[in-house]
Amino acid sequence: MPLPTIGVALAAAAVGLETTGLVVRLDDGIGREASLLSMDAPFSLPRMFVALTFAAGAVLAVAGAGGIPGRRTWWLGVGLVGAGIAGIKAGSTVHAQALAALSRVVGSTVATVLSVLLAAAVIGVMAMASRTERRDRRRILGVLALYATAAVGLSAVSSAVAEALGAGSSWAAGATYLEESGEALAGVAFLFAVALGVAPRLVLPARWALRREADAYTLDVRDGVPVQAERRGTPAR
Repeated sequence: MPLPTIGVALAAAAVGLETTGLVVRLDDGIGREASLLSMDAPFSLPRMFVALTFAAGAVLAVAGAGGIPGRRTWWLGVGLVGAGIAGIKAGSTVHAQALAALSRVVGSTVATVLSVLLAAAVIGVMAMASRTERRDRRRILGVLALYATAAVGLSAVSSAVAEALGAGSSWAAGATYLEESGEALAGVAFLFAVALGVAPRLVLPARWALRREADAYTLDVRDGVPVQAERRGTPAR
C-alpha cells in the first residue's frame, strides 16, 4: 500500500529528529538542549516521537477492538503490544537496565540471544493467536518484526561497537543512529499498518473503493469523527 502524504511527512520527521540527534552526539553536545535532542536519552524528542507513534497505533487498535465485530482479541493484543512499546520507549530505561544486568550474569552474547528469543516469543504468540485471521496479520507482524530487529538486533550491534571502540566514538554514534532510526520508522509503519486495518479511510485515498468484505466493518471517519462503516455491497477481492 502506498504511504499517504502524512505518512511520508512523519517518516521524514523521524529521520530528521534522529539525524539531529546524531549531529549533536558527534558535536559532543552537553546540557539540557543536547539531552532533549539525544537519540536515546529518556524523554528526548526522538524517543518521544517513537513512543507517540506506537501509542497512537495502540489507541486505534483498541478503538478497532471495540467497533469491529469478531476481531476484539486480535486488536486488543495489538493495542497491548503497542502500548507496551510506547511506555518503554518514552522514558523507561528498564530494557537497558535488564539487558545490562543479564549481561553481567550470563555474558553479553547470551543476553542478546535471550532478548532475541523473547522478542520472537511475543511475535510468535501473536502469530498463533491470529492464525485464523485473513486480514492485516502479516502487515502487523511484519512491522513488529521490523521493530524487534532494530530494538534488539541493531541494539546489540551498537552496544558491541560502543564496547569495542568506546561509547564516544563516531562509529558508536553511527550504530546508535541506525538503531534509533529503524525504531522510529517502525513506529510510523506500525501506526499506518493499524490505521489501514482499523480505519482505512484515514490512510487510503478517498477515490479508492474499499473492496475487501471485512472493510464493511471497519471504522469510517467522517468530519473527523470515527464511526462504524456502513456495510457495503461491493464483493470482496
